[in-house]
Amino acid sequence: MDPIQSNQREEFLHIDVHLDEQAPHAGIIKILKSLRPQWRAEDIQMKVFTEGITNQLLGCYVGSVSEEGLVLVRIYGQMTELFVDRKKETEILSLLHVHGCGPELYCTFQNGMCYEFVKGRVLDDPLLRQPSVYRLIAAEMGKIHAIKPRAVASPTPVLWSKLSHYLQLLQSSENDAPFCQRSSVQQNVPRIDLLLNEMEDLKKHLNGIDSPTVLCHNDLLTKNIIHNSTEGVVKFIDFEYADFNYQAYDIGNHFNEFAGVNNVDYSLYPSHELQMDWLTIYLQSLRHYTGRDCAITKRELQELYIKVCKFSLASHLSWGLWALLQAKHSIIDFDFLRYATARFNCYFEKKQDYFIMKLNI
Repeated sequence: MDPIQSNQREEFLHIDVHLDEQAPHAGIIKILKSLRPQWRAEDIQMKVFTEGITNQLLGCYVGSVSEEGLVLVRIYGQMTELFVDRKKETEILSLLHVHGCGPELYCTFQNGMCYEFVKGRVLDDPLLRQPSVYRLIAAEMGKIHAIKPRAVASPTPVLWSKLSHYLQLLQSSENDAPFCQRSSVQQNVPRIDLLLNEMEDLKKHLNGIDSPTVLCHNDLLTKNIIHNSTEGVVKFIDFEYADFNYQAYDIGNHFNEFAGVNNVDYSLYPSHELQMDWLTIYLQSLRHYTGRDCAITKRELQELYIKVCKFSLASHLSWGLWALLQAKHSIIDFDFLRYATARFNCYFEKKQDYFIMKLNI
C-alpha cells in the first residue's frame, strides 16, 4: 500500500458573520440560511455539546439530534488567534477529511467554523485503559501519521517555533497583561526566563533524538476522541493544533493526557505494559498505511518507547506555556494557572530520569 498522500486542495465557503459568544443564536441562524436553506428558522434547535477550555461547541439540527444533517458550530475562544493558525487549521482539516480521518468542513465565519458531526460518544477517561479502545486509538494515530503533506518539500516540525512563539507572547505581555485569574498556585509559576532556559536545554537534548516528522493531532485528550461502539471505531476531532510535528511528541502528548485536565493526576500515566502494547499496535498500523510489511523488532519498540518518554517533556512545557497565556486572556471559568503548574511540576519531576535514558540499546 502506498503512503497516504493527496495533492487536492479545497476552497472553503466563508460567511461574513461574527457570533456573540454570550448570545450566538441570531448569528447562527444567519449562517444556517446558507448551509441548510431548507431549514425553517423556527424549527432549528441548538444543543451545547461542550464548553471546553478553549472554544464553545454547539450542535444545530431540525427534528432530533440523531438525524442526518446536524451542523456543529465552533466559536473560537477569546484571543485564541494569538496561538492558533486558523488558516493552517482549515488546510489540515481538509487534508484529513480527504483521507477519512477528519470531519467535512462546511464553512468558516469571522470567529469560528461549521463542520460535520462525527457519530459516537466523547471518550470517557477510564476507556483510555481498555485494550479494545486504546488499540483503536493507536491504530487511528498510525493512519494519520502516514498521511503525506501536499507540498513536495519536507515539512518542518512545528514544536520549536510554537514554543518560541508562546514564550515571546508571554515576555511581551509580562508587564502590560497580568493574569486575569486569581489562583492559589500563582506564586508557584516558574519565571519566564527560567522557562526560556528550559526550552533551550530541552531543544538541545531532543535535537539529538531522531524522531520522524509526521502529521500530528498534537492535542489528543479524551474530549477529542469520539468512540462509536456500534461500529467499533474511534475518530479524532478538534484539529486546531494539528500540524506536522515529531512522531514521538504526538504519542507522548497523548500519554500525558491519561492524567486528565480538570483534576490532573499523573499517577494515571499509562503503565509500561500498556505503553508497549499501544506502541505495538501503532507501529503495525503505521506499517500498514505506509506499505511496509516488515516485522516490528524489540529494539525498534524499545527505542520508540524511549523517544516517547523524552518528547513527553516537550508536551508538558508546551501546554504549561499555553495555559499561562490562557490565564492572561481567557474568560472561560477554568483555573489555567493551576493547570500550568501541574504541567511544569511533572516536567521538572521527570526531566532528569528521561534525559539519562539511552537509545543505544
